[in-house]
Amino acid sequence: MEALAEAALRFREQVPTIEDWGRRLAGVLRAGGRLLACGNGGSAAEAQHLTAELVGRFEDERCPLSAIALHADTSSVTAIGNDYGPVTVFERQVRAHGRPGDVLICLSTSGRSPNVIAAARQARRLGLTAWAVTGPGPNPLTEACADAVTVRTGATSTVQEVHLAAIHLLCGVVDETLGVTR
Repeated sequence: MEALAEAALRFREQVPTIEDWGRRLAGVLRAGGRLLACGNGGSAAEAQHLTAELVGRFEDERCPLSAIALHADTSSVTAIGNDYGPVTVFERQVRAHGRPGDVLICLSTSGRSPNVIAAARQARRLGLTAWAVTGPGPNPLTEACADAVTVRTGATSTVQEVHLAAIHLLCGVVDETLGVTR
């Protein structure tokens, strides 16, 4: 609990970035764009949690928003991995689903996942905005993305716990920007 509290307090300095992302993401979604999200393992679970909050609802009723967790289509992930290699499983889906102006959120506790980095690079080539949510930075993923928030702690579990708080903050700002009220 002490490590989590310390990491959360250090993360507070990055809250303005998350708030900015939430306002920008709300504009993209309001205009008919979409959010793509990717990560591996626990970060995949966080990516899916984020997209579920947007497609379903966060805390209050609103229209569903377009958000896709790229790992969740297991048939695509396994077919792409088999046919093209594991590094391409997310970047190929970015090519298929991403449109200029969309947003890709890349989650990685290490910031070194080759398939997530490849997705970020592909997104930027296609005109998507790529944001990184990682553990300590700088790292290859923060460098591949247009913007990043990092959690300064060495424990993977603590990084993931702060990532969940960041996701909830992001969703709250999206809803607030869209005019969703309690």
